[in-house]
Amino acid sequence: MSLPKINPTKTEAWKALETHFQEMKKLQMQDVFEKDANRANQFKIKWQDFYIDYSKNRITDETLSLLLKLAEEVKLKEAIKQQFSGEKINETEDRAVLHTALRDFENLKPEVKATLQKMERFSEEIINGSHKGFTGKAITDVVNIGIGGSHLGPEMVTEALQFYRNHLKIHFIANIDGDGVAEILKDLNPETTLFIIVSKSFTTQETNANAAFVKDWFLKKGSEEDVQKHFVAVSANVDGAKEFGISEENIFPMQDWVGGRFSLWSSVGLSICCAIGFNNFEAMLKGAFEMDNHFKKEDFGKNIPVVLALLSVWYNNFFKAESEAVVAYSQYLYKLVPYLQQAVMESNGKSVDRNGEKIDYQTGTIVWGNVGSNSQHAYFQLLHQGTKLIPTDFIGFSEPLHGNTENHNILMANFFAQTEALWEGTHKKNVQNPFKFFDGYKPTNTILIKKMTPNNLGSLIAIYEHKLFVQGIIWNIFSYDQWGVELGKTVAKSTLQSIEKKDSSVIENLSTKNLLNIFLNNEH
Repeated sequence: MSLPKINPTKTEAWKALETHFQEMKKLQMQDVFEKDANRANQFKIKWQDFYIDYSKNRITDETLSLLLKLAEEVKLKEAIKQQFSGEKINETEDRAVLHTALRDFENLKPEVKATLQKMERFSEEIINGSHKGFTGKAITDVVNIGIGGSHLGPEMVTEALQFYRNHLKIHFIANIDGDGVAEILKDLNPETTLFIIVSKSFTTQETNANAAFVKDWFLKKGSEEDVQKHFVAVSANVDGAKEFGISEENIFPMQDWVGGRFSLWSSVGLSICCAIGFNNFEAMLKGAFEMDNHFKKEDFGKNIPVVLALLSVWYNNFFKAESEAVVAYSQYLYKLVPYLQQAVMESNGKSVDRNGEKIDYQTGTIVWGNVGSNSQHAYFQLLHQGTKLIPTDFIGFSEPLHGNTENHNILMANFFAQTEALWEGTHKKNVQNPFKFFDGYKPTNTILIKKMTPNNLGSLIAIYEHKLFVQGIIWNIFSYDQWGVELGKTVAKSTLQSIEKKDSSVIENLSTKNLLNIFLNNEH
């Protein structure tokens, strides 16, 4: 069974939203909380340790009602069932999309259970020191070699859960930039370092080149036989990993139905297990599983990912807001935005619909941002007084982890104050100086979470996974392929051949040909 293929702009709800938007765009709602004392309670969702306040949005009851009708008309409920049941909803690649099965504790697939057990055993051996290097020393450093989903997820999580980290030092090699690789290796001891090569196909150019470089570095001290004690692989290509010198027992499988950017829950999370221990990794999986159940079962009007997705569609397609910011008031989450950028923009950056037809409406939003309160001293000026409408998610935690309540209170005072200031502006004040005037009416969602725990982080990540899925269903696109990524790789291969042969004559693009000649001849 294929996904519904409904052009959203042809639905009754979309047409009604267009009419409704004409009324809403003229409306000024900065004083809405004075007029409607119930608004803050009406536009909120409480779930476990999460409190979502979306009352500071340019919406009314009618807006929400029409957006929910849109979800119904594009058959969102049916699409959700198809994803979770394992239908091949990634139709252009003929694959199911089942990263949720990696954390389905009610019905764990045998292969998932076996992989988790293998990850638990291995990570415990690395942590407790029973896995020795080639000179009999315990492992002190773990290096994850992978790019894209094989890097962004694990790095984001290990940074976010730094409070739960053990004695192991975790490093990430992703970029093909040899200078960056050299900077990481210069502080490492080959006798005490474990390398995890993460590549589903074991053919990714950047990962293979970096792995080969690292192996050569290792062999200056160790032997080919020693490689097995210091290199493991996460891959679906067992033969490729074995050819590299990795023993089969140290190859962790990847399933075909797990997309790279949704793979941190799989064996790709091996570096996470080593960093925080398997119990904490499992707690994160359980947090995501709990959010999966909320997403599957909760009515759309009280469904966190659905509501956030509908609001995003409202701004993207009707207000023509091309981007949305994510600002987490926690230094632990400073890698969240790069992770979300891949998840959202690689998924929904599409211009052809599920019928194979060119799209004449906006799809994927640009996601950007940084941590608060740093962001307030950088781009918040544009949010407050700029000419662009940028809906923003604010993410904060009620409890600090290290007990520094004085700093945390200042942090959270800013967290609450910024959403209020963005919404209300200076409309209550008689501001005569135009340079000090703030329009207000800037939309935000506030995601307040009790505490940064592995469980809550899992739920938070799952919210955004499901949000982008809902957006993709509404926009009638395939969110789980990434053909755009493949094109650049193909062009780069032929360009590399020209560089290696020092011959640009086969390059057809004149700009590229000129640039290559300057590069090859060093004619700066």
